[in-house]
Amino acid sequence: RAGPQNAGFFALQCWVGRKLRYGHPRLLRRRWAAGGADSRQGKVELKLKNNMVCAALYAIPPFLRGAAGVVPICSSFLQRKYTALCYCTVNGKTKSKRKMDHLERTANDFRQETISKAKVCGIISESEVVKRLRLAVTDKEFTFKAGQWVDFFIPGIAVVGGFSICSSPGLLEQEGVLELAVKRTTHPPAHWVHTQCALNSEVALRVGGNFFFDPHPADTPVDLVLIAGGVGINPLFSILLHVTDLHGKQEKGGTRYQIGMTNLLYSAKNTDELLFRKHILGLRNAFPGKITCSFHVTQQNSEICENLQPYIKEGRISGKDLEKFISKKTLWYICGPPPMIESISKLLENLGVAQKNIFFEKWW
Repeated sequence: RAGPQNAGFFALQCWVGRKLRYGHPRLLRRRWAAGGADSRQGKVELKLKNNMVCAALYAIPPFLRGAAGVVPICSSFLQRKYTALCYCTVNGKTKSKRKMDHLERTANDFRQETISKAKVCGIISESEVVKRLRLAVTDKEFTFKAGQWVDFFIPGIAVVGGFSICSSPGLLEQEGVLELAVKRTTHPPAHWVHTQCALNSEVALRVGGNFFFDPHPADTPVDLVLIAGGVGINPLFSILLHVTDLHGKQEKGGTRYQIGMTNLLYSAKNTDELLFRKHILGLRNAFPGKITCSFHVTQQNSEICENLQPYIKEGRISGKDLEKFISKKTLWYICGPPPMIESISKLLENLGVAQKNIFFEKWW
């Protein structure tokens, strides 16, 4: 009803509706105790729930709305009371108290509003347990920054996946495609990628994440140290590719931004699990003095091939490996298992690195 008593509530309802579309489900349980009236609180919460279901329906593209369980899962997810800390973190310290799904652990992260259709146009085996998907996106408004991830919507699968993009923004600009490298697990979206995904399969994507490198021409030049563990290489490989694109533009006079040194330290159990290793070495050779890399293996049982030997170190990444890169203009990007991130972050702090220069993302 219109009237002075309801005008404020209507404005609040509209504002909350907009926030729910942008991924703020915490607002559902917030109480506005105007005058202490319990009945009015109940009405507010009911109206918020109704808005939330509408927002969930609005956010899902038409070809996914018929998928079994998609809308109920999204609406029930949005109605949860959020007290958990965000598990994808930048410049902060968090610990996971329980295993959370992708939407929950990234609830406080930036998300684009648009969900775009995509079609699988390439599938290759990156390793025995990792498949790389190439996805064609026709939406010209679809963009991302190097290091970000996507919400991955699959028709017929209620669970929404979350996968870091491993290609560069430049590839999307030039060819209209992006790439994801997905490790085989029992998680429904990853299981679908490894067992049912085929050429021309249709999915939908929404970009999100606060972990990225996107310098502007007027920015102060910086050096980068990229520290990866296992499949945590994905967003860092995207950043590395973006850096090489910037070097290429700089050589052609296409950008005024001065690119500093980029150093990659990549740790895995063995050389077979070092994803993109040949491509990484190719980039190092293509940009000598601008890109360096070192691979670390912790459980190598077989002989290391000759061309990799100069770049391989046995054992975990240590303080000695890091201290030579320390400077005030260095930014540190870390992605991998939480224990590794916590260990590396502590090493850097002990070496005097300012916390504001450390960026990390925990995915599992």
